[in-house]
Amino acid sequence: MSEQDPIVIFTPSGKRGRVARGTPVLDAARRLGVDLDSVCGGRGICSKCQITPSFGEFSKHGVTARPGALSDWNAVEQRYDDKRGLAKGRRLGCQARIEGDIVIDVPPESQVHKQVIRKNADARAIAMDPATRLYLVDVAEPDMHEPSGDFQRLAKALADQWQISGATADLSLLARLQGVLRRGAWQVTVAVHHDHTGAAPRITEVWPGLHETGLYGLAIDLGSTTIAAHLTDLETGEVRAASGLMNPQIRFGEDLMSRVSYVMMNPGGEVEMRDVVRKALSDLANSLSQEAGIDPALIVEATIVCNPVMHHLLLGIDPTELGQAPFALATSEALCLSVADLELTRINPRARVYILPCIAGHVGADAAAVALSEAPEQSDDLVLIIDVGTNAEILLGNRDRVLACSSPTGPAFEGAQISSGQRAAPGAIERVRIDPVTKIPRFRIIGCDLWSDEEGFAEVSAASGITGICGSGIIEAVAEMRMAGLLDPSGLIGSATQTGSDRSLPEGRTHAYLLHDGREDGGPLITVTQGDIRAIQLAKSALYAGARLLMDEMEVEHVDRVVLAGAFGAHISPLHAMVLGMIPDAPVDRVTSAGNAAGTGARLALCNRSARALIERNVRRITKVETAIAPRFQEHFVAANAIPHATAPFPHLARAVTLPQVGFNTEGGAGGGRRRRKRG
Repeated sequence: MSEQDPIVIFTPSGKRGRVARGTPVLDAARRLGVDLDSVCGGRGICSKCQITPSFGEFSKHGVTARPGALSDWNAVEQRYDDKRGLAKGRRLGCQARIEGDIVIDVPPESQVHKQVIRKNADARAIAMDPATRLYLVDVAEPDMHEPSGDFQRLAKALADQWQISGATADLSLLARLQGVLRRGAWQVTVAVHHDHTGAAPRITEVWPGLHETGLYGLAIDLGSTTIAAHLTDLETGEVRAASGLMNPQIRFGEDLMSRVSYVMMNPGGEVEMRDVVRKALSDLANSLSQEAGIDPALIVEATIVCNPVMHHLLLGIDPTELGQAPFALATSEALCLSVADLELTRINPRARVYILPCIAGHVGADAAAVALSEAPEQSDDLVLIIDVGTNAEILLGNRDRVLACSSPTGPAFEGAQISSGQRAAPGAIERVRIDPVTKIPRFRIIGCDLWSDEEGFAEVSAASGITGICGSGIIEAVAEMRMAGLLDPSGLIGSATQTGSDRSLPEGRTHAYLLHDGREDGGPLITVTQGDIRAIQLAKSALYAGARLLMDEMEVEHVDRVVLAGAFGAHISPLHAMVLGMIPDAPVDRVTSAGNAAGTGARLALCNRSARALIERNVRRITKVETAIAPRFQEHFVAANAIPHATAPFPHLARAVTLPQVGFNTEGGAGGGRRRRKRG
């Protein structure tokens, strides 16, 4: 390809390359190994290949996508739009041709291998005290001799029969109240929202007669990469449905600072990102209500947790100040809003939305939710809690003191920026083990409980195929390579001669490790490259450095226990995390998983008003440590580049596993020889 050919960048995969002008997007996706569906063979009939182009300046990708980067809307697309309709901004990948540098998002419904959202709800006993409850009331009929409005008599009935005084209501409820009262023969069930701050109670819904089908709420974990939501019964706390989707803002930037940069370089960018994420939340609410088989009008509450940049973009606030010191938030307090304020459709139009407070400019409501879920302030021992994601939130504390920071790990842990990487979906390698003698790997894929060397694996895996490697898979692969002597402490992959394995493949001046070769059956070649190792090193070093900064502030060299939270917490073994050097050394049996702690915190706030008051008090007591300006962050970061670490002894890890003493930046093979002398 010529350097004059346009660059196409696909999100969320992050795969990119140059293609000849006039290349259909679908063809470009296939050449670059991008997961873009098509059933009709590119004839514009099936619409499976829908894509969303993005225009503007993308500093993260080093491109500016200008109008005209895709061919004009054509007759085939118009015909499809007339018959079935295309969402605003969508194109058909088989029809749109690439004419200039362009960033293209592949939405979840256009991906062959749909993502598995791993932010599942954990089982947690919750004392139920939701903000919204149902009350059956008998309302006095109108009387010409004692004139009063229907709402005033409803409010009086609530006060007399339930001691709920001073109730208010929105205009939209007043507009339907009279009809409901008369259909119920003056007996109605009302949903009343009691704010934990003591604000006036608010009537959010009314039904004729006795309403017994319940009320529901949404607990939403709005992450940089994925959005997860749990539809929860507000009477029992039961999760009736849980689902998630990719955050569509990924096409504006995979990490938070890229999105801030997009806003800075593209006036109105915050409005674009606000609109796409609000639509995504509405779509998610709709799919959950359909899955649970409930009327969307019964969803009367929502709680949302998110990092500060996502917080501002959801609210439609320009996040530019969060991209530069002193990282000022527009507001850090908890917010109780109307669903109309956020333009969230597909649920009750009078539903109330509670957004948990932010701790500081880079430590948001998601970290507050983790603190609510894990309660470090109640711990007798010193606990390190790490919510691993594109932007990691880290807490360290006990009954005496709690510290918090965030660390920009980037999207590598999500499978992005990895040569064979993909999001968690059926067919993705999620577990890896490498025989230290033969250097031969075995693995498990999402959607199959068998290991690749077990009988029946080929038959069970045939439905999805072996498609790539997701975040948990690449982490285990790198750790296993280190334990098998394929990778030295500096992160170099050895040659076939140095490692004694023909799975070490030459790749330019470096080497790659072969995990799986499916080319004979039309599948992909899946390797771990030197570039992949570097991406994981950068991510894990940022994570470790953030944890060490908190330990420095606490003036400790060790922690009593480590809790891994987030999507990775439940999918990475403590041993592999420690071999990689993601976390400080600790007893392996004292490293545990909390699952989706941020989501659990959102559910606690949804189901219990006291939890809201508790976290609002606790965030004021948490001490924020700013990694961006801490003098020792870079020192810790550089030392953590080694696997597991350049200087820290890791005694607990040494008792659990012996790491091979190998070095590949030498002459004479693994573990020996002289260093190459620089030519001068």
